[in-house]
Amino acid sequence: MQSYLENQIKARLQDILSEYLKVSAGNICFQKASNGKFADAIVETGQHTFVLEFKSSSAKAPMLLAKMHLLERRQSFDEKVIPLVVVPYMGDVGRSSLEEAGISWIDLSGNAYIEAPGLLIRVTGKPNRFKEPGRPANIFAPRSSRIAREFLIHPEQFITQRELAQRTGLDEGFTSRIIHRMEDSSLIKRRDDGALIAHDPAHLLEAWHEVYDFKKHHVVKGHITARSGDMLLRNMANTLAHCGVYYATTGLGAAWTYDRFVAFRLVTIYIKDQIAKDTLEALGFREDERGANTWLVIPNDEGVFQEAKEVEGIHCVHPVQIYLDLKGQPERKDEAAASLREKYLKWRLND
Repeated sequence: MQSYLENQIKARLQDILSEYLKVSAGNICFQKASNGKFADAIVETGQHTFVLEFKSSSAKAPMLLAKMHLLERRQSFDEKVIPLVVVPYMGDVGRSSLEEAGISWIDLSGNAYIEAPGLLIRVTGKPNRFKEPGRPANIFAPRSSRIAREFLIHPEQFITQRELAQRTGLDEGFTSRIIHRMEDSSLIKRRDDGALIAHDPAHLLEAWHEVYDFKKHHVVKGHITARSGDMLLRNMANTLAHCGVYYATTGLGAAWTYDRFVAFRLVTIYIKDQIAKDTLEALGFREDERGANTWLVIPNDEGVFQEAKEVEGIHCVHPVQIYLDLKGQPERKDEAAASLREKYLKWRLND
């Protein structure tokens, strides 16, 4: 557990658990876990043993990570042990996510949901004691997510904070704030010399995937006459290149270009700027949502083009971005995502 939180958490949890479990605070033993992978801390109260997973926020990403960690470890717990997520304040999103998975939680503001054999505690309505001025940094907002993308594109490479800022085009102050939030959520870890790496790339990707919304990009849907998805994609790539338009394919077409697994009808292409009328005419593009086989997408941030490259003559975004964007596709998107994940995003976990 992070040292600057220890005393605050210990004192506050002792007070809350003492009140809710009807035991003396002196009978509540708070100790660090010997193995950080098992838990952040252990609390003994006489009748009950809790293993704590601390998160600095109850937003979707850290709650998803906590849920994945505890579900993975559940079989290693003694049946009398109660896994417990601890946050400063539990919001509605985090509460719903954990309770649907049957995971207990408590916040340092006094709210709690703890369910175990012979024990049920539910306390709600306590105000947030840890409100901070200003809007907290969202690690998966369009610009912020350039940092997560960089960790996932180079999952086994340690990188300094300054290098991250340079590679992503973000200023160092902004980068520092995002890094701090990612460390608090245990999504990344820091080496003794300060260099950073994804703590678990698979968890980082799924945390991002959980909150990713393709609809936040500007999507223009239309139709271009073509005999097949493959023919449509190649004709569009050739025409855009000839007209000097910078593009990168994503979604089903890009997934097929990488692994030839799932046939497709819909072509989805990121473009940096609005396409000129004469280029649209050269493409034969007709705007029409019904029966659309072409999505022209102006991204909400140019980070989507990070590490884009040519594959089989088609300029494609990186597999990380393809995987995220498949979430917003129709047709056989789940099969395409699973195949792409298995072939290109199956990482060795960092010890």
